[in-house]
Amino acid sequence: MPQSKARKPSAAPHARAGLTARGAARPRTIVYVDGYNLYYRRLKGTPFRWLNLETLCSRLLPRNDVVRINYYTARIKDADRFSRQDVYLRALTTLPLVTITYGSYLSHAAPRLLANPPAQGSAYVEVILHEEKGSDVNLATHLVLDACQNAFDVAVVISNDSDLQEPLRVVKHDLGKTIGLISPVRGNDHTNPQLGQHADFVKRIRDGALQDSQFPEEMSDNGGTFRRPDKWKHG
Repeated sequence: MPQSKARKPSAAPHARAGLTARGAARPRTIVYVDGYNLYYRRLKGTPFRWLNLETLCSRLLPRNDVVRINYYTARIKDADRFSRQDVYLRALTTLPLVTITYGSYLSHAAPRLLANPPAQGSAYVEVILHEEKGSDVNLATHLVLDACQNAFDVAVVISNDSDLQEPLRVVKHDLGKTIGLISPVRGNDHTNPQLGQHADFVKRIRDGALQDSQFPEEMSDNGGTFRRPDKWKHG
């Protein structure tokens, strides 16, 4: 399993924050991205999957000094999807503010109750479940640790996962930090109220922001040139 990319050091608590156009200090901000939640709730099936997280954060948080973007994900096992994910993670590693932390991706058999069980025989059937594990725990751990170390003035979480309710509450109410929530929902879907109640501000990700935050079609790094996956060019 790939190891987590080393976390970049945070700006020292006394370091000068960025300045707004009027010279006012912008709050030091770390963004915590639940990669699977963002993908499956907001990006899957859209032409916006080739997403530059630095550009997106600068558009959504123009008054903040974003000092780091933590991206949490797991490597999938399906060969076709693995190759597309691999190219995207390669693109993310070109961004100086982004740190990638990996959880794990598990597949296992589990019994599930049939909607219309037969008159005779078992009412259950075994199905294969694919589950991403560890990203929410990694995100929560880093969020609380960074708050304790005064690594940020504002923490912004991109997720709609209710499992993050308690770490958000701790960071806001017990550690006195400002919390922003960027909800990766679409259409008429609602932001999770369990998360929203602990946020100082809540934003949604509009199509326009996604469209304007795409990587170039062709990119390069020390390994050579690579391109956006063909299947990601359309919704």
